[in-house]
Amino acid sequence: MKGIVISIDKMVQSMFRTGFLVRATHTLLTWVTTLILFLHDTDLRKCEERGELLLPLLFFLLVVLSVLLYFAVSLMDPGFVLTDTVKGDQGSNEEMESMIPQASTPRLRRCGYCLLQQPMRAKHCQTCKRCIRRFDHHCPWIENCVGERNHRWFIVYLLVQLLALLWALHIALSGISPGVTWELWFRVNGFLLAALGVVGVFSMVVVLLLGCHLYLVSINCTTWEFMSRHRISYLKNCGDEENPFDHGVFCNIWDFFCICRTVVWEQVYQRTAANPV
Repeated sequence: MKGIVISIDKMVQSMFRTGFLVRATHTLLTWVTTLILFLHDTDLRKCEERGELLLPLLFFLLVVLSVLLYFAVSLMDPGFVLTDTVKGDQGSNEEMESMIPQASTPRLRRCGYCLLQQPMRAKHCQTCKRCIRRFDHHCPWIENCVGERNHRWFIVYLLVQLLALLWALHIALSGISPGVTWELWFRVNGFLLAALGVVGVFSMVVVLLLGCHLYLVSINCTTWEFMSRHRISYLKNCGDEENPFDHGVFCNIWDFFCICRTVVWEQVYQRTAANPV
């Protein structure tokens, strides 16, 4: 009996430690805001009253899709470095190192926390306590790292979330009713104004995030590399405008969204060093 209680206690602690409260708050805000938009005298409500259910249904499905993508990105493996072995076409890490001229490529470093050998562009996350391949940043919104495996889905999520938020903004504005006095106006529109405030703030945040990430994707750079360039061994000796992973906007975007395999960045770095533009 005592063992069962201890197991349940550990499960509860794990849920809270892995972002349960953040995800629950995000989900609650999403559905409360959606409910307000459906219940007030907005365009959605008017469409329902006229029996035109297509737009309300599409909006509802878009919200559901945004929530599903949110949980997918927040619970997905961002690209944890599990062992010293780099699996894939290149075989073991030792084989890969022997294929790369060490004179032109910085040696792989060993993480001081995980004690694992870090592939190029990987970084240890102090919050997740793991090393992440092609580390971008740890996002407190999803309570997960954004890395090689979930970065593209993070951007897809931001795009879908932005569409839902802009549509919600339009719906909320359509429901604002006039009032004889300011007090009456606030009383009539209070919940709708609160929803409008939440949607407006989230819209600005998502626009900034999406814009920054699309720019970084277009130059094949991560947030960590952009912010800490002077401290990263494989970048600090490059010129200010030089990026060894940049192959042009079109190729960068294509590789980011369409290449799903693990990339051996050491080889990309070596090829760029051997064939400078």
